Amino acid sequence: MGGTANNGRLRLAFSLVNGSQDLGPNSAPASNAGSECGGIEFTREDVEALVSEKMKYKNKFNYKERCENMMEYIKRLRLCIKWFQELEGEYAFEQEKLRNALELTERRCSEMEVALKNKEEELNLIILELRKSLASLQEKLAKEESEKKAAVDSLAKEKEARVSIERSQASLSEELDKVQAELDGSNQRIASINDMYKLLQEYNSSLQLYNSKLQTDLDAAHETIKRGEKERSAIVENLHNLRGQHKSLRDQLTSSIASQDEAMKQKDSLLNEVACHRMELQQIRDDRDHYQQQVQSLAAEASKFKELATNSSGLEEKCLSQGNQIQILHDQLAVAERKLQMSDMSAFETRVEYEGQKKLIHELQNRLEDAEFKLIEGEKLRKKLHNTILELKGNIRVFCRVRPQLPDDSSSNQGKVVSYPTSMEYLGRGIDMIQNGQKHCFTFDKVFMPDVSQEEVFVEISQLVQSALDGYKVCIFAYGQTGSGKTYTMMGRPGQLEEKGLIPRSLEQIFQTKQALQPQGWRYEMQVSMLEIYNETIRDLLSTNRDASRNENGVAGKQYTIKHDANGNTQVSDLTIVDVQSSREVSFLLDRAAHSRSVGKTQMNEQSSRSHFVFTLRITGVNESTEQQVQGVLNLIDLAGSERLSKSGSTGDRLKETQAINKSLSSLADVIFALAKKEDHVPFRNSKLTYLLQPCLGGDSKTLMFVNISPEPSSVGESLCSLRFAARVNACEIGTPRRQLNMKTSDSRLSYG
Repeated sequence: MGGTANNGRLRLAFSLVNGSQDLGPNSAPASNAGSECGGIEFTREDVEALVSEKMKYKNKFNYKERCENMMEYIKRLRLCIKWFQELEGEYAFEQEKLRNALELTERRCSEMEVALKNKEEELNLIILELRKSLASLQEKLAKEESEKKAAVDSLAKEKEARVSIERSQASLSEELDKVQAELDGSNQRIASINDMYKLLQEYNSSLQLYNSKLQTDLDAAHETIKRGEKERSAIVENLHNLRGQHKSLRDQLTSSIASQDEAMKQKDSLLNEVACHRMELQQIRDDRDHYQQQVQSLAAEASKFKELATNSSGLEEKCLSQGNQIQILHDQLAVAERKLQMSDMSAFETRVEYEGQKKLIHELQNRLEDAEFKLIEGEKLRKKLHNTILELKGNIRVFCRVRPQLPDDSSSNQGKVVSYPTSMEYLGRGIDMIQNGQKHCFTFDKVFMPDVSQEEVFVEISQLVQSALDGYKVCIFAYGQTGSGKTYTMMGRPGQLEEKGLIPRSLEQIFQTKQALQPQGWRYEMQVSMLEIYNETIRDLLSTNRDASRNENGVAGKQYTIKHDANGNTQVSDLTIVDVQSSREVSFLLDRAAHSRSVGKTQMNEQSSRSHFVFTLRITGVNESTEQQVQGVLNLIDLAGSERLSKSGSTGDRLKETQAINKSLSSLADVIFALAKKEDHVPFRNSKLTYLLQPCLGGDSKTLMFVNISPEPSSVGESLCSLRFAARVNACEIGTPRRQLNMKTSDSRLSYG
């Protein structure tokens, strides 16, 4: 990142992070390479400035402004953290490439050393043979000299023999000089190879220094991430406080309900007491009436006895006593009436308090229902707006699904390696993967936990499937390691209606919608094709001759070619296309294709898919009343699982299949990286899979990827690679989806998008 141009680009990137809008007239927006902060880079000064930034408030009691500033600051921190995560992924990828290059160079050096050792041994053998021949010639020369001394008379013959021996000796010396020169050249080559090996060692040491530097940068990034985690924990704590307040309100509600029950009990007791008092009052009234009758009779008797003056004293005493009794009864009656009035008033107050508590409870229940309804509606609106934004941006949507633990999974003491954030921002969208004590956080459009049913998964993609009937190109494919549940997600479990996969459920919805649209004048025609890509060879799974596209006895079978037209449609030559009228017909074809598909047994999966399965449904609709025509395509793809040879234990044909699968998935990764970096050349032709999916990855279709994850601790490395690849896919922009109207053609060959 040296140079003024790069520094200017860094300053521009950091200004974008701070929300600056005053860009120059020649400035272009940064590309979203890798995530929503793609194209934005940071320097150490930018990160320190962001970390040490202090909040400024006009009014410290304006909590709304403080919350908005804090949310903006958290967004920028999250953007910086995501950039560090992407930088970490790129460093890891570059480090892996350098490590592979170093291993390749060391392998070549070792091979050259072995070849040089073999050459040196061959030269040593040649030298030994030459020395032996020289010794034999010397022995012959000694014999000839002895024969010369013994036979003086044959001097001429000895001279001729000497001349011939000298000639042979000269030729042998010349050959010896040539061998010596070759030996010197070999030594020079060995010296040059040793120098190259020293240079490679120096380069390896420089790579180690660079790796240590990257590690220090990575540690700094981890510290920044930890600070962000602390801030997030503070936010989570605030959320917990709010939940505590909500809990306290609930406790108040329960206490009010308990007090209401207590008031009801008191009301019942008071009513019983009032009834008793009323009975006593009635008894007192009866006694009063009886006493009044007695008084009246006594008054009559008194009037009679008044005439009798002689007996008046006794009668007066009797009347006085009876008058006292009447006064006592009147007092008791007044007390009973006051008690009755007080009990009526207390009952009325209790009733009023009960009605108030009932209204309060009803109001709280209405507020709670309104809050829950607003929460549900807000989540629906968020999903709708999120999908609209993704369609406008042209991004590939990514759903993550974690399969449950199976009985055959190996038991491990490492504990859980997958967790899910509980904050409102990432609930249902975030997933955390733990490797070697380090947490890696990812966010996708939707994350399905292991206990989610097939029906719940299909509900999330049902609107996308509906788009195919509306005239859009739709592509849904499942990616992940072998044994992570891709085929189960796409196809389901045979014979289990509740566990049907996305493909049969999508077909049922399409045919049901087709029947529902008939009263509106719509008439649809459906065409189906199914193929697999096995060892970079296309096989027709609906062909009546199942061996037509297979290789037998080294002889190539039927060849299928992929062609793209000017409208962005893809055609596969000589592919079997079947017209279908119901989902039952398609189910029969799916069963037929499943029996024809290539599967095999590995150490990781009993029924491992050894090929990429591509199901295509082409929909042609005509509205008889409006004469409107639409053409939609639904591609549902079950990719073969990525696997490592050290775990799968593949040999023979399984080994060739694994190599072909990994090569095609690697080509898919190269295409995704090129799209994420917005490179001019995208290598779609590197494999049959990427060339077939070119309209889905680089065209105007609605594309969704399921990344399937295994929760086993032994598979955490492959799961982490899958999640990183899915994050790259989610950041790719492939263009805005375009509806295909009035494009009815005479060619009935099936198109893949």
